[in-house]
Amino acid sequence: MSPIDPSESSGCDKRHDHRIHPRPFSRVLVANRGEIARRVFATCRDRGLTTVAVFSDADEHAAFVAEADSAVRLPGSAPADTYLRGDLIIEAAKLAGADAIHPGYGFLSENAAFARAVLAAGLVWIGPNPENIDEMGSKVESKRLMAAAGVPVLGEFDPASVSAAQLPVLVKASAGGGGRGMRVVERVEDLAETFRTAAEEAASAFGDPTVFCERYILDGHHIEVQVFGDHHGNVWVLGERECSIQRRHQKVVEEAPAPLVERHGAEMRERLYAAARAAAMQIGYVGAGTVEFLADAGGEFFFLEMNTRLQVEHPVTECTTGIDLVGLQLDVAAGAALVGEPPVTTGHAIEVRLYAEDPAENWQPQSGVVHAFSMPSAASAFSIPGGAPAATPSVRLDAGIAPGESISTFYDPMIAKVIGVGRDRSQTALALASALDRMAWDGPTTNAQLLANVLREADFLAGATSTAYFTEHPEVFAKGADAARVRAAAVAAAVATAAAVAGGAPAGPDGTVVSGAVVGGAAVGAGGGTPVGAGAATAQDALAVAIRERNPRPAIGGWRLFHPDYRSRSFATGGAEVTVEYRERRGAWEFSPATIAGGPAIDVVAASPALVRLSIGGVEQRFAVERRGTSVVVSSPAGSLTLRELPHYTDPSAIAAPGSLLAPMPGTVVRVEAELGATVAAGQGIIWLEAMKMLHTISSDAAGVVAELRVGVGDQVDVGMLLAVIAGEDESGAGGSGSGDAGAAGSSGAAATAATAGSAA
Repeated sequence: MSPIDPSESSGCDKRHDHRIHPRPFSRVLVANRGEIARRVFATCRDRGLTTVAVFSDADEHAAFVAEADSAVRLPGSAPADTYLRGDLIIEAAKLAGADAIHPGYGFLSENAAFARAVLAAGLVWIGPNPENIDEMGSKVESKRLMAAAGVPVLGEFDPASVSAAQLPVLVKASAGGGGRGMRVVERVEDLAETFRTAAEEAASAFGDPTVFCERYILDGHHIEVQVFGDHHGNVWVLGERECSIQRRHQKVVEEAPAPLVERHGAEMRERLYAAARAAAMQIGYVGAGTVEFLADAGGEFFFLEMNTRLQVEHPVTECTTGIDLVGLQLDVAAGAALVGEPPVTTGHAIEVRLYAEDPAENWQPQSGVVHAFSMPSAASAFSIPGGAPAATPSVRLDAGIAPGESISTFYDPMIAKVIGVGRDRSQTALALASALDRMAWDGPTTNAQLLANVLREADFLAGATSTAYFTEHPEVFAKGADAARVRAAAVAAAVATAAAVAGGAPAGPDGTVVSGAVVGGAAVGAGGGTPVGAGAATAQDALAVAIRERNPRPAIGGWRLFHPDYRSRSFATGGAEVTVEYRERRGAWEFSPATIAGGPAIDVVAASPALVRLSIGGVEQRFAVERRGTSVVVSSPAGSLTLRELPHYTDPSAIAAPGSLLAPMPGTVVRVEAELGATVAAGQGIIWLEAMKMLHTISSDAAGVVAELRVGVGDQVDVGMLLAVIAGEDESGAGGSGSGDAGAAGSSGAAATAATAGSAA
């Protein structure tokens, strides 16, 4: 069988090749990965259904693979070679004896050709009829159908005749979603280039370059309605959600019910529900679907699109209705009818998407190993409350990443969805913020601090959550904890490290202390262990342990014959740097005046490599300390902070020359628009990388000449790799790298920034 071609789903003569014939099934293959695969497996386990995973080479050790009853490898790592290969997925289902396929969201979930191929193979398709996908798959066609059903729609503009008076307009890809192929245009002269880049991105992401433009509603509200249809003609409306807080047209915070609808009351809700029901009835919709609207502050709304699948934000509907939406998908696919009236919604639920990204650096996606990840205040994964929400808010964690896994550049960098649910919106938001604060995390940079800032911000708590939220509230981008908390964590980290040294912990070539590694059959600062180097975070750590094992030296701790000078360790977190100067004399710890300047006195009550008790201004606090290489995770009741220990000296070879354009992440070079020796302007795009399913533009932030160009189209690059050098026109070497096209995914030099959409929507 050949790979599924998305273009096959658009021909009218093929739309009715196959109809779904529901029937019972017992073994479900999930044609997806990460969090959504784990979510479907959880419900399948509850229903006594056997599960099958498919996985790429990059996902071999992922948690979702381990949770499935069986798994089939899809050779390769790129989505085009694995999760987008419908033919391989169907072969995997047959090989594993699966009799049903659940597509999750993203990837092939809205590919009608894949749905038809599943049905043609004699398998149960846990999704809508292929013709439903066809009808709603084109935003242009879906708007025509909705207008015919009486659903309010926004009119389209002819891009060739857009005037300044009609600006701003929104350029959108006709296929797909997740913000890919979508741009806001505010100047007429930018329209042609925007159409070109949006079409390029749409073709790359969806295989369809069709784009169009429509009126852009400033300060709009993204409102969506959950619908569910069965094979007997019944349609349920299961409440609305507001998903207005977005970055690059991709949702960040979602909640139910919608604050805008709550303000306008029953009249607006009734109109929304009627429009959503009319949309589903118009096409005889089957399964889980979402009708999305753009609303203005006055309560008027217009149809955006219909997502013919389960949404990323479905948990907020589950938590306010008590319904397992995945379970309902399984029931409908097996032929069950929606009996009676849908349940009423109660309470409030808020979901935030925890991403590996740096919001303060233009949402730059991050990748790398996750050494630690836990959220002590969250309930067991994928738990769905039954009945009315409790008076005390609770937190649900739907995680796609487990400790020990890597966040890959091949896929969306979403780590988890964290959902708060309770009777009161503000209490729920604050409980969710507290859960994020207490999260223990050791891995790539995340947006956790931004999410907590949003959840505590006054306008958010008041329900003012338009699509302009991030533009209007730059203060939520503030990084890190306050200075006093960072200082306390740094002191705890320094003291714990000193205690590890006193206990005989070896140090690597860069002076980094190895904690938790096994030396001579005993773990440093702990008990037990077997292999030399076990627990070492890096190869350098393992080398330090091996050298220590073969060349033992007596442990003399911090003892000195004469008056000891202060020793120092420096740490960084969230842009802040703290140096701790300390010494131990006669069993007592002392800190330099500079260390405690501007704050209360700090005394060490007790210290070990893993736990430090500090008295800060007379108040005792406990800090759990965990070290991995240069990364130190310090956890206390105030929350968890990850510090990076700074080297005592800087390696000159690690400093990039002025004008160096560096790869911000691993990826593939897809465009190079400058030649060696060419003169470039400040802000001019030089190189385009494709990584994490988006284009990342690497630009020069100064005028100059391309002195070096080390890559070409098709080259694979690693993070930090030198791509090009821009020399100043006076040959002084001045130059650099700056932000590119912000809408397309601007990148800049050593700290390139980017947009990412991945499989989420």
